[in-house]
Amino acid sequence: MTSLLHSPNLDTVLMVERAVKESDEYPTKTQLWRSLPKKMQYQTFMVVLKYLEASSKIMFDVHGHIIWVAADNPKLKELLSTGVELR
Repeated sequence: MTSLLHSPNLDTVLMVERAVKESDEYPTKTQLWRSLPKKMQYQTFMVVLKYLEASSKIMFDVHGHIIWVAADNPKLKELLSTGVELR
């Protein structure tokens, strides 16, 4: 069993959420980690990503890019409103 050196706090989780949501592109883990306004240990960052994935807020594509899929995703809302409805 692996022990955590630093557990993420709420501010840390919200900072990562905001960074993913406001990203113009779909970043990889390393790109997102380096773009954060405050630095954190990579292990802590990975715990936050696992939490966000488990809570169905993000997902990873086949190339490892992080995609925000929570219900408040404006790109998703636009696709749903302009998409073809199947019966």
